[in-house]
Amino acid sequence: MKDSLLSRLDSVWTERLLRSAARLLLGCVAALGGCGYHVSGRGDLVPKTVHTIAIPAFGNATTRYRLSDRLPEAITREFITRTRYRIVQDQNAADAVLRGTVVNYFAYPIVFDPATGRASTIQVIVNMSATLYERATGKVLFSRPSFDWKQQYEISADPHAFLDESDAAMDRLSRDVARMLVSAILENF
Repeated sequence: MKDSLLSRLDSVWTERLLRSAARLLLGCVAALGGCGYHVSGRGDLVPKTVHTIAIPAFGNATTRYRLSDRLPEAITREFITRTRYRIVQDQNAADAVLRGTVVNYFAYPIVFDPATGRASTIQVIVNMSATLYERATGKVLFSRPSFDWKQQYEISADPHAFLDESDAAMDRLSRDVARMLVSAILENF
């Protein structure tokens, strides 16, 4: 008798627990559906008529050598590896053109070697703008008038073993910016 009573109580508690879990789940689904939450990255800013994109050298309002050349190269590689678009050299043969300008370049030390007092880590911040427009109509498909990107690189504390890491840091920064910019264009961020 005791076992059957315990068995009935156990099944009643199990049933109540399942009902409570179902109500909680339904409440969460209803709350998320009504709060305006949505998954980003579902938009496509680029019309289906665009098949080719030209990415000319970026303008450069800074004193940083070759930065304006590295960014279009990295963006071109990113478009080629992630999209169906063909990248062309001639702007007149392209359906869309991506123009950009490196507006500011800042580099400053953020970590110092306690033994020598010399900088051991440098923070680089690049501020730039980019616009993708349809060549035939001039319609702006994407515009980001100002965005910043950061990269850190280390400097050797020993001046005899100094290895300039700034070029490698600029390459990493260019790849990161390219990834972010192509994502912004493709996924409506």
